[in-house]
Formats: sequence, structure tokens, C-alpha cells
Amino acid sequence: MTETAHTQPEPARILLVEDNPGDVRLTKEAFKQGRIENDLYVVSDGTEALEFLSKHGEYADAPRPDLILLDLNLPGKDGEDVLEDLKADPKLQSIPVIVLTSSRAEEDIARSYELHANAYLTKPVDPDEFIETVRAFEKFWFSVVRLPPEVDPK
Repeated sequence: MTETAHTQPEPARILLVEDNPGDVRLTKEAFKQGRIENDLYVVSDGTEALEFLSKHGEYADAPRPDLILLDLNLPGKDGEDVLEDLKADPKLQSIPVIVLTSSRAEEDIARSYELHANAYLTKPVDPDEFIETVRAFEKFWFSVVRLPPEVDPK
């Protein structure tokens, strides 16, 4: 979230990397109910996520997200691969990445943190709990945490 000349905060730019249409719908609903103004961008696989972040092809004008919500179980390039590529890129590595996935596997949790995820959230099965989880995440990340500024590419 950047500040304008009038000190009005701009909407938080969030990239959701999620292939399940139901989870996309619930996430959008949770953000709509939340108090934080946001622009939610959605891509459905890992390759598309990296194209969005590197502004390739149809994403040439894509904004740099303030935060990434990343599912691990994606078709093609999975979430771990995306996380690894993202954190290896000096221009992108400072963007906070929150893994939001259905996996409760200890090895997925450990591997995500090894790859420098900033948080790991397990998606609740109940839709109301899912919405509450996203709203709690939103409140924490956009009301409490200070996000890093964009790194100037050299």
C-alpha cells in the first residue's frame, strides 16, 4: 500500500494464486467483507503467477502486488516452485508470500518456510471459517504489519 500526495492509502494490491474456483470466490467474498480497500488479482497456476510478477505477455501492465496469497497445489508449476523462483529473484523476493493451502502436511509446512514463505495458513473446510481466516489475515497484514517498499531494479 503506497501513500498518495493526500496521504490517502492506495488499495492493497493482492495477487491470489489459486486454481479452485470455489476458494477464489470465498477469498473474494472475505476481502469484500473486510475493512481494507484492496485490488485482488487472480491467476490460476504457477506459470501464470510468474508471468504476472515478471510482467510478461498479457501481464505487461500488471501492478507489483503488495502481498501474494499462494496455493501449493497448482496444475503445472506448483506453489513450491513458484515460491522458490520468486524468492530467488532480487526484484521480487521482498514481496511477502502467504501460503494458503489445504495441506496440513508437516513436510509442506517445513518446506514452505525453508523457501522463505512469510506465513503458512491452512484453508478451513467450512466456508464461514475460510472467510474468517482470510479476514483475520487481511487485518493482520494490512493493519498491523509494515510492508516493504518496492525494490528499485538496478
